[in-house]
Amino acid sequence: MFRYNIRGENIEVTDAISNYVKKRLDKLNKYFAEELKNSEPSCNVNLRVYPQKQAKAEVTILIHSLVLRAEHTSDDLYQCIDFVYEKLERQIRKYKTRINRRNRAKGFKEKKLIIDSQPDTLADEETPVVRTKRLSLKPMDAEEAILQMNLLGHDFFIFEDSQTNGTSIVYRRHDNKYGLIETDE
Repeated sequence: MFRYNIRGENIEVTDAISNYVKKRLDKLNKYFAEELKNSEPSCNVNLRVYPQKQAKAEVTILIHSLVLRAEHTSDDLYQCIDFVYEKLERQIRKYKTRINRRNRAKGFKEKKLIIDSQPDTLADEETPVVRTKRLSLKPMDAEEAILQMNLLGHDFFIFEDSQTNGTSIVYRRHDNKYGLIETDE
């Protein structure tokens, strides 16, 4: 079972809405039977209603080193929740399939990722920090970090390399290949 944190912005989260969210998202538990035995993953749900009668549902699920995130905007809040559930289910199936394929592959070799170095073009401009995030780094290999980055829909991902125990970054290049930055520690 997930540990839920359901918040509403410009909307009161009623018992009916809360129960609907829990009922839909609890169906994802079937994919994590093993993982849920030892821990209680958190599920953060943010529901918003905009003045233009638009509703938005954002869901973030944290399970060990896996972060799943999906959002959807629509005219109907319940429809948003349904679409978010479907997006999360697709992400989970895609992730599980890739992990299973990787584990079954014979002679698995670590692929070396090419580093792309580009000149710093913004050195003279002043860029203010508009948002700060704190994160805890999870140990994983580069391929798992790429999977995680793609699941989140980000262009880069920071992680602790399980082989070197150093901090590394994977990123998506303009040619849709991936780069790896390793730190010297």
